[in-house]
Amino acid sequence: MSFSILNAPAHGQLEYFIDLARQTAPMPTAIIHPVDDNSLQAALEAHQQRLIEAVLVGPRQKIEACAERCDLDISALRLVDVPHSHAAAAEACTLVHRQEVRALMKGGLSTDEVLSAVLDKSNGIRTDRRLSHLFVFDVPLYPKPLFLTDAAINISPSLADKKDMVQNAIDFCLALGIAQPKVAILAAVEKVNPKMQSTLDAAALCKMADRGQICGGLLDGPLALDNAISAEAAADKHIRSAVAGDVDILLAPDLEAANMLGKQLIYLAGAKSAGLVLGAQVPLILTSRAEKTQGRLASCALAALFMQPKEAA
Repeated sequence: MSFSILNAPAHGQLEYFIDLARQTAPMPTAIIHPVDDNSLQAALEAHQQRLIEAVLVGPRQKIEACAERCDLDISALRLVDVPHSHAAAAEACTLVHRQEVRALMKGGLSTDEVLSAVLDKSNGIRTDRRLSHLFVFDVPLYPKPLFLTDAAINISPSLADKKDMVQNAIDFCLALGIAQPKVAILAAVEKVNPKMQSTLDAAALCKMADRGQICGGLLDGPLALDNAISAEAAADKHIRSAVAGDVDILLAPDLEAANMLGKQLIYLAGAKSAGLVLGAQVPLILTSRAEKTQGRLASCALAALFMQPKEAA
């Protein structure tokens, strides 16, 4: 199937992703330890909407008790019975190795437990690439999907970490049909300042892209947020850039900056969000406990769209 998010409307982008994913085959997805109401309901709804083919991995007794408490019919879903959350995370990775699932979704366990299993040296599903979280936003005042990394995993990323974070985000956008994603390396200022590490990293990342160490995207930085988002703001500061004002991907200096920016977009700008963790053998759907149903479904849809071109290749 051929698709591109370039056709996404200015608004209602998450709904558009969900509609696109419904046109693909449901993606086999391991739901890890779905013993809480939110994760089990989200898994069942995503399964019913044919976004995923849900495989529930966890203690049968607890999962069935949760289903009974929430009045959910999970009889059509495959259930892999394991004794506890640690075993559920490990078994989910085993299912990836067996090629029985093509994505993982966090249930009622901590993110640390999931990542520990993913990164395990003997049974994990890590790659040579650093794991990183990617937010996807539908921002009312921005005309296309806006991607932000990393608001959830890499606390104080090194230059090497940022290289992988950028490449993960670029690869994701390429898979969704953006031919040359535009990446803004964010800082507080637009000029390289030896006293500000974020500006030095930005300059290095741009040169790495020039030398082919980062592929597939167009990078610029350091850029402050205003001139990354607004062509008018960039012009006022006499910044000549093919990225400024038309950015697809924002790379924040660290997790705190990304996390605050992401929550500002949601709670002050009315943005809708979805998110994934990239860099493993399969995408990880790690939604927040506060995430609404639409965000959970959109995250499943984006994982399915990300993996779908690889099936067709």
